[in-house]
Amino acid sequence: MPRPPVCVPNIAAMPGSVYAPVKSRTETVEGQVCPLNVGDTWRTPLEGARLEDIHQLDHPGIHRYSDPRGLPELIDALVEKVRTRNGFPAEREGVLVAAGATSGLACAVGMLAGPGEQVLILAPFWPLIRGAVQAFGAEPVEVPFFDRVDSVDAAVAAVREKLTARTVALYVCTPSNPTGRVIPAEWLEAFAELARSENLWLLSDEVYENFAYRMPHLSLGSLAPERTLTAYSFSKAYGLAGYRIGYVVGPPAAIAQAGKIASHTYYAAPTAAQFAALRLLRDGDAWLAEARAAYQRVGDDAADILGVARPEGSTFLFLDASPALDERGISGFLADCLAEGVALSPGISCGRDYENWARLCYTAAPPDDVLAAIPRVAQRLGRGSGR
Repeated sequence: MPRPPVCVPNIAAMPGSVYAPVKSRTETVEGQVCPLNVGDTWRTPLEGARLEDIHQLDHPGIHRYSDPRGLPELIDALVEKVRTRNGFPAEREGVLVAAGATSGLACAVGMLAGPGEQVLILAPFWPLIRGAVQAFGAEPVEVPFFDRVDSVDAAVAAVREKLTARTVALYVCTPSNPTGRVIPAEWLEAFAELARSENLWLLSDEVYENFAYRMPHLSLGSLAPERTLTAYSFSKAYGLAGYRIGYVVGPPAAIAQAGKIASHTYYAAPTAAQFAALRLLRDGDAWLAEARAAYQRVGDDAADILGVARPEGSTFLFLDASPALDERGISGFLADCLAEGVALSPGISCGRDYENWARLCYTAAPPDDVLAAIPRVAQRLGRGSGR
């Protein structure tokens, strides 16, 4: 056992904050920086669902803990949402309200993967999932995927190539952070069949479910509900990143075990944020439709300037900077962009094969600011219109 000041090996091997180093560098730059390095939105939440709108008189006990699994009325609303919008038979006992989808996914990982076991992760991936797997002593296994496969057969083959006797789960993110891809329904059906044949869990990250622009989003839980744990997010859907509110849906027996981890870490999601979420489920459809249209417009415009494919979903573009790099590598490219007032995230945080890539979130600042900043990135890349 490690003794002070040494920590346990799996925690020592975890990456630290993938966003803090970029943020600290932005603070040294003179002038305004367009923060395209973090997945957030410029839009403010729906009026009536902001914390200043949630009053003690209307919600007695708002300052107290909620039930660790979530407010009963919110759970009821989420069951109805999942049944009608996502198309699978959620039960009250199969819903866990979490302090953001990040914590919900971590609790799900802790339930399904133990020390020495492996979780396959389609790469490039959301940066924090790798550390969540490592935190519980399991091994994240990267599956080169989004930029490597072009058919359902190739998709299944890519996953099968990484399967071992220690594999317990497959992590799937669609719409994808960071690639902006939406995995086709046929591929998801094949993953469900593969999971059944190999007796695997499916960990489905669907926090960008509302932002599929060019093909419908399909919930993996509708294909294999008995073995799928799905994470959803009010942070991404409704601009509530700072409120820390998300939820996980899955088989009740699995959710009960994930709930144990939740109770021993964050205990319960913020009560006031849960009331805001309840309001959004009831009244937020118009806000969501406006956000989706606005995100698609700025994403398409940004892609056109950069000379890359328009995003199929999510709020990201993933850029191969290899042809534009000098002897300083990607760090030099990111530093040059930052010197010109544009912050991007390093692609290595999304997978070890992507050290020469950069992630860009086109919703993290107002559209006019984003579209003023993008030409500077295009010029650095030496491609696109750069206008």
